[in-house]
Amino acid sequence: MKDVKKQHLPEKTCPVCNRPFMWRAKWARHWNEVIYCSQKCRRKKSSAKTV
Repeated sequence: MKDVKKQHLPEKTCPVCNRPFMWRAKWARHWNEVIYCSQKCRRKKSSAKTV
């Protein structure tokens, strides 16, 4: 994803905080498995509604 402008990066919505978050280089290898936007949301995942 090198040389891709920010507005063209993939985006997901966090199920805990309902905020959109964009692709990050550190998630490149496992973007399909990324669910939460942050460690804080990962810890609060029990409060999220299952989709």
